[in-house]
Amino acid sequence: MAPSTTAPKAHLESTLPPLLLGTATFNTQYVPDPHSLPYRSIVARAISLGVRGFDTSPYYGPSEILLGDALHTLFTSETNPLPREDIFIVTKAGRIAGDEFDYSPSWVRYSIYRSLQRLHTEYLDLVYMHDVEFVSPQEVLGAVKELRRLRDEEGLIRHVGISGFPVKVLAELAEMILQETGEPLDAVLSYGHFTVQNRLLHVEEFLADKKKEPKEKREEESSVLMRFKKAGVEVILNASMLGMGLLTQKGIPPNPESKESPLVKWHPSPPELRIACQKLGELAAAKGERLESVAIRWALEEWARVGAEAGVGVDADPGSSLKVGATVCGVSSIPELEETVAEWNDVLEGLKKVAAADGKEEGRVYGSERQEEILKLVADEMWPALGDWIDFAWASPGDGYVNTRRPEDKGRVPDDGVIAAHVERVKNKK
Repeated sequence: MAPSTTAPKAHLESTLPPLLLGTATFNTQYVPDPHSLPYRSIVARAISLGVRGFDTSPYYGPSEILLGDALHTLFTSETNPLPREDIFIVTKAGRIAGDEFDYSPSWVRYSIYRSLQRLHTEYLDLVYMHDVEFVSPQEVLGAVKELRRLRDEEGLIRHVGISGFPVKVLAELAEMILQETGEPLDAVLSYGHFTVQNRLLHVEEFLADKKKEPKEKREEESSVLMRFKKAGVEVILNASMLGMGLLTQKGIPPNPESKESPLVKWHPSPPELRIACQKLGELAAAKGERLESVAIRWALEEWARVGAEAGVGVDADPGSSLKVGATVCGVSSIPELEETVAEWNDVLEGLKKVAAADGKEEGRVYGSERQEEILKLVADEMWPALGDWIDFAWASPGDGYVNTRRPEDKGRVPDDGVIAAHVERVKNKK
């Protein structure tokens, strides 16, 4: 177990790394056998490349266990142990399976104790209630209160947030939590809503007819980001830049019977959207690019800029005055990791040059020639090619959704030794 620290809670914008490695890919939804992934090497390489944040969830199959094993190996190295405080660990609670959720205080508490054990740590830097659109607002409120109790009374959590897919639901819940508790959320994780295909997290930025209006007026009228800001949310993170595998050169086969990809079975995108995104791959290839490279670069730099401008960004580097929007990236190999980090480093270098030049004029300011090329390809060719599928978001939850967790089972936790082990650890610390 890595040693804990007694440092007081700092502002999230100054402690959250701008780029986090998401480990949802350490899961059978993305790879046939997650245990066969070189997960220890991926985590170690990420840290060597300067990535300091890691995002996981108990819903992601063995992800917490694999990430915890990789970090524990580094924390306990005999030659060069990694200090726990150098790493920012994020996990989630509440989602048990595809259609099974338990937001009761006792389950949330059990889930946190289990995550601490799996991740070999005595505290978690940030915890989200996972996929909040699947339960009632009152369940979300109760769960957030329990996370805050674990933060304030037990010292197990540093920051509290929510995650989910429909951005307007996330904004409504952020507003409700502030109104009901008088305390804003520290963070909101939005996924799949700031991509080449779906820009709904801040679509106002890209609508040509809105460009003629003053920026402040555009934001006041309809920006989800401004709702988050008014609700006091400190940081908004963007995740799933590739639309959970939709925006890749290989894509997702539209035939639901296809055996070519494990994504076919569970990905909620309709066949027509999959076909439209395959056309984007053809446009990328015509420019000598891969769709995933274009999608990653566009989302990294645009969100770095937009998130900072909206006032929901983080320090670009520890102690830096430059703010950037924070991103969670998922990879399943070291080459994918190295490509993403290389793109991020180029983005950061360009933004630093822009900041040094004091470029503050209205509209986009580009940090590099490559970014100009990517933005032109996306705006001039890819967005028109998407047609009606631009900014399409599938329903979440989908039609017919029912929480399979029976009411009588909510709050019932397994007798698997997790709580007993936690009690014993607390007793031994006294």
